Amino acid sequence: MRRSCSRPACASSASATFTYEYRSSTVWLDDLAAEDHPSTYDLCAAHADRLTPPQGWTLADRRRSARPTSLWDMGSGTALAG
Repeated sequence: MRRSCSRPACASSASATFTYEYRSSTVWLDDLAAEDHPSTYDLCAAHADRLTPPQGWTLADRRRSARPTSLWDMGSGTALAG
């Protein structure tokens, strides 16, 4: 069965799952979990890409598609020599 995005009025297919922990003020964004769970939220690609945590919280984007592809993406300020 297809899982839909958890955002109200969004009928897109889910592609990511996010979880959070109050104690550490952390939000984790992962590839879509294998199974639905009541303490997680599924998001479509568009909503996952725009997800922002509450002020003072940390977002850990652990999706495979979010991996840096160059030193520039890792925040070095300089691109890799090609």
